[in-house]
Amino acid sequence: MQTNTRVGLGVLGVAAILGILGDMLLRVDSWGLNIGVWIGALVAALLLLAWRQQVCLLGEGRWLLLPALLFAVLFAWRDSATLKALDGLALLIALALAAVCGRVGSLRIVGVMTYAYHLLIAGLNVAFGPILLLLSDIAWKEIPGQGWRRRAFAIGRGLLLALPLLVVFGALFASADPVFDYYLSAVFRFDFDSLGTHLFIILFCAWGVAGWMRGMLLREEPAGWDRADRQFVSLGGVEIVIVLGLLDLLFLTFVLLQLRMLFGGAALVRATTDLTFAEYARNGFFELVAASALALPLLLLAHWLLRKERAVEERLFRLLAGGQVLLLFVIMASAVQRMRLYQIAYGLTELRFYTMAFMGWLAVLFLLFVATVLRGRRERFAFGALLSGFLAVGVLHALNPDARIIRANVANMRAGHVFDVDYNTSLSADAIPALVSRLSDLPLSERRSTAGYLLKEATSLSQSRDWRCWSLARSQGLQAIQKDRVALTQDLTPIDLTP
Repeated sequence: MQTNTRVGLGVLGVAAILGILGDMLLRVDSWGLNIGVWIGALVAALLLLAWRQQVCLLGEGRWLLLPALLFAVLFAWRDSATLKALDGLALLIALALAAVCGRVGSLRIVGVMTYAYHLLIAGLNVAFGPILLLLSDIAWKEIPGQGWRRRAFAIGRGLLLALPLLVVFGALFASADPVFDYYLSAVFRFDFDSLGTHLFIILFCAWGVAGWMRGMLLREEPAGWDRADRQFVSLGGVEIVIVLGLLDLLFLTFVLLQLRMLFGGAALVRATTDLTFAEYARNGFFELVAASALALPLLLLAHWLLRKERAVEERLFRLLAGGQVLLLFVIMASAVQRMRLYQIAYGLTELRFYTMAFMGWLAVLFLLFVATVLRGRRERFAFGALLSGFLAVGVLHALNPDARIIRANVANMRAGHVFDVDYNTSLSADAIPALVSRLSDLPLSERRSTAGYLLKEATSLSQSRDWRCWSLARSQGLQAIQKDRVALTQDLTPIDLTP
């Protein structure tokens, strides 16, 4: 039996087991510990199958199995839906790149286009890999014991012949005896909606596992990976210089106006725009973030399109691109200043916090762009960007955004602004300890409303005993409420205790 057939049969068996395990673990309302358990089983099954079938994982992508496990475990740390979405995105990227470069291939010294090509190949392999596994990778004729086909067909014919007879005689016996009818109905009573959901999850998980493992174990090399970054279209230095030069001029004009606004203060803003400083900040922050985010891929594309024939053109590109990066840092500083003003007026929200975090990551990417692309080391940029993205997700977990939002909004309230109880109590369980610790700082009406929410949330958390949904944040939130339950109850009037 050839290696592909042996490995393919192993992949099918593992996919079936993990499909059933996926239905048992993932079919819950909230994900937590279950993701870490399932991904741990996936990685363990992969390594065991590779060891048993003597498949060597020598590509650099194999190391991404470690961050994949880490991001799966992070589901059991925080309760924020946004953080879990980031965990899921990082997990999928790590698994996809691992599948393409697990056996052969480099990730540290390749370009951005190669990363995009890898992700595309990984997606196609998950989508269509199981079909190739069944139709081409496994040579079914090589499987020993040709008689199994005849036996399988004989069993199928027997079942087909017996089925109508069982239906007829079963119906007669059920009509003759109510007790037999009761037990027969109990055995064959199906909830077809639930059954369909189970089958869908099993097939979905099994299909994804089969496609991913096929890419990990059966593809010997990432086809075309060394050609993905080759330049098939280019522009001359004149065109690139004109584009970057005009953009730099536009950015410089905007920066000069921003400096005037910053030093001119609120009076200049009102005189020029007829807006308050807070409205001025709100109207421009997200546009500046979008402009900063678009500038980086534009610079990468311009460098890729530049015809690297004359040293003077490359020097001009570096000069103009470096100037644009400096101007972008001023623009991002202006955006940060606007957000600070906006936060003072309206408080902090998840959208504002994560947008600011995205700005911080953009600043890191621009510094990485200067350190790699502008120094002639473009092939190192993509791996650095990947690592910085993974690190950013980890830092966000350590910061606990929801708790920081609560602390910022309480501090904002102390400065004379309104504390929005509805919004602050809509955050995840990550915010509960911060709410409990700062409850005494709130005005009486807000304190009562928040205490009522916390007690109801404690009931909900204590009733959720499914270990698959467990997370450290939910456990810590329940403990914080239970610890101060007496004080919380004292803050309530009887009407606040009604559900």
